[in-house]
Amino acid sequence: MSTFTQIIYQIVFSTKHRTHALKGTEERIALYKYIYGILKNNKCMLYQINGVENHLHIATHLHPEVSLSTLVKTIKVSTSHWIKQQNLFPDFAGWAQGYGAFTYTIKEKSALIRYIEKQESHHRIITFEKEFRGLLREHGIDYEERFLFSNRG
Repeated sequence: MSTFTQIIYQIVFSTKHRTHALKGTEERIALYKYIYGILKNNKCMLYQINGVENHLHIATHLHPEVSLSTLVKTIKVSTSHWIKQQNLFPDFAGWAQGYGAFTYTIKEKSALIRYIEKQESHHRIITFEKEFRGLLREHGIDYEERFLFSNRG
């Protein structure tokens, strides 16, 4: 029997210390295209990617042979090198440690895509920290506040 999956992930991660380093819409679009290439090379389906100056959201389906942690590590390491090589974001000091990954059903895919598309307008109203806490609560993930946004990166 073949392997069949339909697991949609929203992956969220921020810049180191949540600095507003990802400045410039055109530059972010170049970064998104680079991440798309990483996902494609890992046989993952990209549904949407967007973000603001201090964090990114990626909606993707993972190929069954790809582990989530390995994919996120690959994205972060590859993009860090590429950003520095291209001098794309001069204030970029790297990605924060850790990430959030939340699962969605196929019925929720369209709403998730719309949510990620509207990141710029969304973050005129709400901070990344408040948004991330909301995602954790929405998905029933317990956390200790003191470890949530530690200064580890």
